[in-house]
Amino acid sequence: MNGRLGDFGLAKLYEHGTNPQTTRVVGTTGYLAPELVRTGKATPLTDAFAFGTFMLEVACGRRPIKQDEKGNQILLADWVLEHLHRESLVEAADPRLQGEYNSDEVCLILKIGLLCSHPSPSARPTMQQVLQYLDGELPLPEMTHSTLSFNLLALRERKELHSMSRPFSSMAMIVGTISDLSGGR
Repeated sequence: MNGRLGDFGLAKLYEHGTNPQTTRVVGTTGYLAPELVRTGKATPLTDAFAFGTFMLEVACGRRPIKQDEKGNQILLADWVLEHLHRESLVEAADPRLQGEYNSDEVCLILKIGLLCSHPSPSARPTMQQVLQYLDGELPLPEMTHSTLSFNLLALRERKELHSMSRPFSSMAMIVGTISDLSGGR
């Protein structure tokens, strides 16, 4: 009777009565890694991306993508990253927890979620490393502003995804990736 979670990013959802043989990427908005949308090929690192999104969503009690009052899409990873840079990471925790949590554990989950949500697959940890981080067997890599600065890569990937997103009308919400936190610099 112990619940298990798995298959992050590799699961595909289809409507009943449709042909599951498809030529386009399908999945849950916010959980699809940028390279999966671009190439259509799932890897263990696209799974790590989806797991990172899941970790952030659970720890923060927020959806992976939210629209602000101006209609702009805000990615959860961006929001958590801003908290990390402002040294207010614990404030990203779900307010419904009412402070009844171990702040070190919440910060660990949020940092691992950010590492897994990096737009560059080579910067993401493997799931084996994630387990080692969670078990305390492996220290987290140093998370400096430069190692988590997704600015240039995000801009390039956003442009690539935007040009490819036209055939994927159902994927319109995933065009953006980790946003430029430096205000376009």
